Amino acid sequence: MKETVISMKKVYCLYRVSTMHQVEYSHDGDGVIPMQKTACHEFASRQDQWIITKEFYEKGISGYKVSAEDRDAIQDLKRAAEQGEFDVLLVFKFDRLGRIESETPFILEWFVSHGIEMWSTKEGQQKIETRTDKLINFLRFWQAGTESENTSQRVSTAMRQMVSIGRYVGGVTPFGYHTVKSGDKNKRGKELLILEKDIREADAVRMIFEKTVIEGYGSYRMSRLLNDMGYRMHSGAKFQCTSVNRILSNPIYCGFIKFGDVISPRKEELQIVDDDIFEQAQYILEQRAEKEAGEALVSTVLFDNE
Repeated sequence: MKETVISMKKVYCLYRVSTMHQVEYSHDGDGVIPMQKTACHEFASRQDQWIITKEFYEKGISGYKVSAEDRDAIQDLKRAAEQGEFDVLLVFKFDRLGRIESETPFILEWFVSHGIEMWSTKEGQQKIETRTDKLINFLRFWQAGTESENTSQRVSTAMRQMVSIGRYVGGVTPFGYHTVKSGDKNKRGKELLILEKDIREADAVRMIFEKTVIEGYGSYRMSRLLNDMGYRMHSGAKFQCTSVNRILSNPIYCGFIKFGDVISPRKEELQIVDDDIFEQAQYILEQRAEKEAGEALVSTVLFDNE
């Protein structure tokens, strides 16, 4: 009697969280990825002859802002599809593929055209066999893009409101400060952080302003001095001209928290440099920018006349 050979379907999974905030402030360091992974594994276990053979993780990747061309996971999945490495791409929701309405529907369609079954634990399988299928595919990502844009606007509005009353809204901690727990929690129960002056770095900030304004240091010379003294940016990177200029132009050193075009009332406990030296630094930066623009214009004219 001839035995029937059952062919297993190889399943690849893609998990994504949009921001590093979701990663950094989760109890396990993975944000909501464990929830996505559990849902995909449970879904796959209920399908006939499915076996998960590989999983892709994207942490802090916005599906609304980052194009598929710049996402390593999507590009790796495309190469694997072209080589016939798997049969099914499974996600928690299809918006894990992305939220760009002018791009993501065609990414899903690309995988289908290369023989990959596209499945979501929440929405089932998306086929591209009829015009109706294509319309549903487009509408799904149009809705996801709209939701993402609305969420971004709500978050931006909330942050502007917080800054307007002098609250720190997170992000990269400016050089010269560190964060400490405020004792307050947000609606989700997460501890809120506040800025506090770092004594050693605050001394370096004063030195940057004084040497720029009083001694005429340029940004290149200043960055080299900071690096030679052992100072580093909070990322661990060495100082560059641009990082020095960002410090010189940041009103946080006068005690003002800024988000977009919103500036908080002065928080005296955060002020590191006097208003006068800060204003002089702004004038110097403006003069440098005008000089560089003039030199660039002259170079362009000379080049065009050659």
